[in-house]
Amino acid sequence: MNKILTFGEIIMRLSPPGNRTMKQSHEMEFFFGGTELNVAASLATMGCEVKHVSCVSDDFVGESALAFVKSFGIDTSYIAKNDHPLGLYFLEAGSSVRASRIAYNRLNGSFANIEAGKTDWKKALESCTFFHWTGISPGISEPAYESLKEGLQTAREMGIEVTADPAYRSNLWKYGKNGSEVLKELVGYSTIFIGGVNEINEILGTAFSQDKEGFLEACQELKRQVPSVHKIFDKIRIGVTASSQQTQGRALVGGNYFETGLLKVNPVVDRIGTGDAFAAGLIYGLQHFDDEKALHFANAACAVKHTIPGDISYSSAEDILEVMAGNSGGRIKR
Repeated sequence: MNKILTFGEIIMRLSPPGNRTMKQSHEMEFFFGGTELNVAASLATMGCEVKHVSCVSDDFVGESALAFVKSFGIDTSYIAKNDHPLGLYFLEAGSSVRASRIAYNRLNGSFANIEAGKTDWKKALESCTFFHWTGISPGISEPAYESLKEGLQTAREMGIEVTADPAYRSNLWKYGKNGSEVLKELVGYSTIFIGGVNEINEILGTAFSQDKEGFLEACQELKRQVPSVHKIFDKIRIGVTASSQQTQGRALVGGNYFETGLLKVNPVVDRIGTGDAFAAGLIYGLQHFDDEKALHFANAACAVKHTIPGDISYSSAEDILEVMAGNSGGRIKR
């Protein structure tokens, strides 16, 4: 038991080295990632048993992606292959007052063409206590939405905790469905909500404010409309510049509100995957600590990821616990 299943795209990231723009660079670094895979890899790095459900290209690029996933010890038994190319995106990493920029090429990729009805979800979810999904996957294509829905229905039938990070991306949702309606439907199969006022407003069509009172009102309305959700955890990021960030967490569990202090990160090495590190930290924390300590652990995991290049956090649970305990001076360990 205590295995975790994630579902989502494995995507390649291409970036000019350093903080160069595309126009001034003639070479690219690449990383494999993907929102849900980032969570899976972080959890595996912290010692959890993880399975990932996805689809990759049936070529040497897809094989390279699979080898990367396997390097974390993640179970790849439920990753299919097809004749479509692996999805990818381009990133120009910003610095100081210059923002980062991203361009995606994923809507006709291998994951977008995953076949619904092909995954044996009962077998995939066997021995799992958590199933994690995000709003990226159902926005990519109708087959991805249908496959995810099958998995969520099965997870709820099996009594598995379902963590939902229903990020809404307006540049997705090109296949005719209303993103907000779909996300509300899928959150209805979920038990733990990872998001805040922005996500709740997007899903419910509300206009709650960002302050504590607005957060509490938004959470109560979400629980009223989606009664399956019993825990809500929110990550707050305060951007001073592209190179300086602050992170904080807050939560409503039952009738109890709690929040963390601010963690400052300066300089930022890489912002990509920081929200995924928060989600991974939270899932790990919920398996090992009480709800409040889990939130503090998630916030520390998010902060630490800002210091690691690439999409994935390579921090151990011990590394994160040190930062959580206030040991953030960065002294050399000998």
